[in-house]
Amino acid sequence: MLSFLRKITPQPVFTLYHYLLAVTGAFRYNYPTRRMITIGVTGTSGKSSTVFFLHRILLAAGHMPGSTSTIEFCIGDSCTMNKTKMTQLGRWGTQRFLARMLKAGCDVAIVETTSQAIEQFRHLGVAYDVCLLTNLYPEHIEAHGSFENYKNAKKKLFGYLATLTRKLFGPPTTAIVNGTVAEAPEFLDFKIERKWTTQAALPNTDRSFVPSNIQITGTGVSFDLDLVHFAIPLLGDYVVTNAVAATAAAVAIGVTAQQCADALSKIAGIPGRNESVDAGQPFKVIVDFAFEPVAMEKLYDVVKMIPHGKIIHVLGGTGGGRDKRRRPILGNMAGEQANVVVVTNEDPYDEDPRVIMQAVADGARAVGKKDNEDLFVIDDRRAAIHFALQKAAPGDIVLVTGKGSEQAMVLANRNFVPWDDRAVVREEWHAIEKVKQHGGTR
Repeated sequence: MLSFLRKITPQPVFTLYHYLLAVTGAFRYNYPTRRMITIGVTGTSGKSSTVFFLHRILLAAGHMPGSTSTIEFCIGDSCTMNKTKMTQLGRWGTQRFLARMLKAGCDVAIVETTSQAIEQFRHLGVAYDVCLLTNLYPEHIEAHGSFENYKNAKKKLFGYLATLTRKLFGPPTTAIVNGTVAEAPEFLDFKIERKWTTQAALPNTDRSFVPSNIQITGTGVSFDLDLVHFAIPLLGDYVVTNAVAATAAAVAIGVTAQQCADALSKIAGIPGRNESVDAGQPFKVIVDFAFEPVAMEKLYDVVKMIPHGKIIHVLGGTGGGRDKRRRPILGNMAGEQANVVVVTNEDPYDEDPRVIMQAVADGARAVGKKDNEDLFVIDDRRAAIHFALQKAAPGDIVLVTGKGSEQAMVLANRNFVPWDDRAVVREEWHAIEKVKQHGGTR
């Protein structure tokens, strides 16, 4: 019924509905971000990791930060996993949580801000001081209609920042943009007090944060920035990009680069982002949020740095009803990189999950994977993970991608099923071990 109503309701009605929710929510909770320094983080990928880094930096520097992201909701050092399947909460949710931050004594709010949330006006009434663009490339095209529309949705955040005045207790309004993004000058073409870049310097900007002496190894990353040496025990070149972005945002509100380096050196992992799951198995299991080709490519770059035997990859085609073009691409990538591909269900929403899975499997078949030899389609995600764990030998790597630390799977009619890939890996490995101990079969 809900999906039917969505289909028959004219778009202008939805637009007005979302606008009214945004403005009334901000009014209802008395504009809490007017009394906190507020940082907005947007981009195609890396948003949640950047928010995670920035939150830990600010905590270590003596601030009382609150944050909202795809991964978690935090007030100070108290964090809970995001179980909503929404990055930026709607129906007054964002303003309600920001009010909770203020009431708890937070002096900084960090808000992961998505393009779809911007199109639904959820950024209105949020008094940003700093807005950060992590990167930009084609994604969510079916939701926005074109890359141009997607880009323009992101730009609205920076246009909105240009309408805001500097708080008496806050820093100058600051736009921080990844300088390697081709469209970066468009994001900086607003009347904002400070215009900074990361990764590359651009003309007509006030400051750039460009890392040097970058080292990417199988034990972590290191680089130099602002005469400070950073060493972070996390894998992948994207760790550098996200760490630099978080550092720039922290510096924008008065934290030193050295404080950032000290805090980041102590981060052992990010939930659901290249997260190793150890249940006592004699092989490595990595759970990662990667659900689109660029993130998948970066994940495989990390895997290549880890000594391993076979790669067994469990994946789906995240997001029923959206971005259908990426499904065969993901299957193609897994088919080329992994020894065994296991295609399974993953947030189908109102779309037939078999259609989604077959599109991913077709991509794997196109590069030579053969059904029931090195390609398996298993509808039940738990059964798929169990199968992959059973098939793994000592020294292998099992990748489980698409959901990361998400706490629910979404079926038809927005039916939420509690889910956590990491917990399922542990449960299924323990079940395998139990069967072995009793000498039977499951």
